[in-house]
Amino acid sequence: MEIRSYRRVFDLERRIYRVDRVRLNPGGIPVRGVVYFLAILAASLVSAHLPVLAIVARATPWYLRDLAFPGLGSALLTIIRVEGRPFHLAARAIVRFRADPRGGTALRHCRPSGGGGSARSWRPQPILMLPDGSDARMRRLRFTGPGALLVRAAHEREVSTGALARLGLRAHVTVRRKPGESDPPRGEVILLRRAVRLKVR
Repeated sequence: MEIRSYRRVFDLERRIYRVDRVRLNPGGIPVRGVVYFLAILAASLVSAHLPVLAIVARATPWYLRDLAFPGLGSALLTIIRVEGRPFHLAARAIVRFRADPRGGTALRHCRPSGGGGSARSWRPQPILMLPDGSDARMRRLRFTGPGALLVRAAHEREVSTGALARLGLRAHVTVRRKPGESDPPRGEVILLRRAVRLKVR
């Protein structure tokens, strides 16, 4: 017999095997089943006095309303287990999860912020990620300065030398990978001024 948890050994369910001299079924009746039966019976008695449900309660025979339905309901709730937990514990956990606030501050719960009690969702700003050439190939991209780039792959650079580049207009740097050469151990940093465009081929 495989025991996955000691709780299955020590967390024994309390059962009723006999009442005075009357012996019940060999497996016994779970105590929580009796509690379920009484709770369902009380709910049916209360619902019989409600304006709308009273009509349905009067149309139902008493033995079904007071015996059969509570008995079947308690037996069903006794069998049901949600993730290994009894029905009442699982229902309490679900209610607490739905009722508790979704936010927290200083290790304490807090209500969601926003007008009218509605929660506002926070979305981060777009993150720009540029490949550094450490993968199997250098990817084609364009980047306009100002900025600094760290290239860890063996490469060669070509700087534009036209008239517009000398005037600071449409200056660009082209980076190409050198096949067959080993990558530098620390990489190389390329600084770009404003409006300078970097192209990776």
